[in-house]
Formats: sequence, structure tokens, C-alpha cells
Amino acid sequence: MRAAVAHRGKIVVDDVAEPRPGPGDVLVAVRACGICGSDLHALEHADALLDAARSLDNPTEFDPSADFVMGHEFSAEVLELGPETDGAPVTPGDLVVSLPVMLAPTGLVALGFDNRFPGAYAERMLLTAAISMKVPDGLDARHAALTEPMAVGLHAVNKSRIAAGDAAIVHGCGPLGLAAIGWLASRGIEPIIASDFSHRRRALAAHMGAHEVVDPAVEPAIDAWRRVDGSRPLVVFEAVGVPGMLDRIMRDVPAQSRLCIIGVCMVDDTVLPLIPAVKELSIQFVFGYDPMEFAQTLTAIAEGQLDVASMITGSVGLDGVAGAFTALRDPDDHVKVLVEPSSSGLG
Repeated sequence: MRAAVAHRGKIVVDDVAEPRPGPGDVLVAVRACGICGSDLHALEHADALLDAARSLDNPTEFDPSADFVMGHEFSAEVLELGPETDGAPVTPGDLVVSLPVMLAPTGLVALGFDNRFPGAYAERMLLTAAISMKVPDGLDARHAALTEPMAVGLHAVNKSRIAAGDAAIVHGCGPLGLAAIGWLASRGIEPIIASDFSHRRRALAAHMGAHEVVDPAVEPAIDAWRRVDGSRPLVVFEAVGVPGMLDRIMRDVPAQSRLCIIGVCMVDDTVLPLIPAVKELSIQFVFGYDPMEFAQTLTAIAEGQLDVASMITGSVGLDGVAGAFTALRDPDDHVKVLVEPSSSGLG
């Protein structure tokens, strides 16, 4: 089968081995897969992901110097159930999503970051039947594919412990920042200040529920908060993930503020610990989501609670993945590009 393969820091389209479902597996045809910012980073900094896994004493056979197929934000159609799948929650023909992991005999496998199991930048892939979730009838496969990034936003908002009466600043209006804004708005948080250099992303932030959107080149987000509020307890979401951002935020915010770090900086960063110590800042780093948050997100998208359609700014076939990676490095062009293996061209 064809797949867009990460090969020595580049994306190339190649033929790879056809996946065969083993015990507990389900074979699926990929219908749509979002290109995640972590995929862009992983192409250049995959070794950092490996170091992170090792720091958690999580044994992994992933070799980023060898070929692998990325793609972990997906929806897919069930083609075939493997052996030992009696009672599985899905059947052939179902449109499904899944947490992007495989329950393999050797342990947990992160789909999209493994040399043995292809991720969703491929025509077909394997999932674990027991943790696959049927997509509610009528939900577009492209919208269902955004369950994964929107669940990251839900997890961040939950971990931040934000509550009625708090104000929020969201730095970075890429998919994860927009996801956080959508969930904050659904909880009635006010005001929500959103900051991004991209006009297109600022417009989407307002559409998702931000009350004030600013270009940080014109007005710092903290100044906008002081202008429209300046008194409520402040929770700041950092969804940029570039060096220096965390230090800048810690210097800007008032004492007792809470910071929730969604953006994943893939290189060394520097902060002066004295600043958050003197201000008694609370800093929460977040990663991923739990299964209940994933399921809640799928339901919220299906019921129209979260408008994910506006976040999709393009789609490509497998031959267009490399070009989409380049396009996504310019935030004025795109927000979320989907890979549709049966499609062609950037739409």
C-alpha cells in the first residue's frame, strides 16, 4: 500500500508493507488525518521524543533514524476484524476514531511514532478493536478526525482548574490554542483574550469564542487583559511552544496567576526561576488527554458544541503531504490541513 513516509528528515511517498490484523486488531481504511504541529517538529526533532519516552522509563523500540509513518489525528472505516475480537464495539463498515495507540503484545505503541505500525498518513492501518470508537451517524469523517486535537484542548482546560470568575489569555491560535478557546467559551469563561500574529488565526479565535483578539506585534496580550478586565484571577494558556515564550509570560503576568503549558518546545529553553517564585505562579504542563476526555470530545463535535469545520483550511492526498508540511510553516496560509489518502492536490 502507499504511505507518506518520514525518511531521514523528509516526507517521501513509498510503498510499505500491507498491515495484517492480528489478535485484537482491526484493519481500517484511513478517511482523513490531521497534520499536527508535533508531526512538523518530529520530522526535525524526533530524537527529542525518544528522549522524553526514555525519561518516563517507557521502553520503546522506536528508531527515528529509520523510516516511519506519522499521523495520529484520524478517522477511518473498518474493513476487517482480526481474530479474538468478539464483542468489539465496532463492525466492518463503521466509521471510527481511536486514541492513537495500539495495545500490542510488546506493550503500548504510539501510532505515528513507531517503525512497525504505520500511522494514518497511509491508505490503511491497524487499530486496537477494544479502544476504537464508532463515529456518531452523520458526522463528517473530516470533522471526526479533529477529535484528537480538540481533546488536547479539553484536557488542558480541565488541568488548568479554571472556573467561573476567572479570566483567560491564550497565546497561540493554532489548532491547540483554538481547541482551548472553544472549550473555555463552552464553559462561559469571560473574558478570553487570544493572541496570534496571523490575521487568519485571530479571526478563527474570535469565531471559536474569544472576546478580544490581538496581534502581539501591536498589543501584548497582557495589556489587552488589563484594558478589558485587569482584575479577575488570570489563567494563561501557552500554545506556541517556542523558546523564550514561557519566560516572557512569567515576567508579564501578575502574582498568583496560573499558567497552563500546551505548546511543546522541542529544544532547550531557559527561565529565571526567581520570577515565578517571587510571584508564586502555578505552572501546569499538559500532554494528551484521557479516554473519557477523548470520548467527550467526539460527542461534543457530533452535537455541534464545537465548530471544527472552520479550522480545516485545506486537504491533500498522500502525494501532497510534503508540500503541506511546508505550507503549514506559514500560519497565514493554513490552520489545519487534512490528509485524505484517496484525494489529490491541496484544496
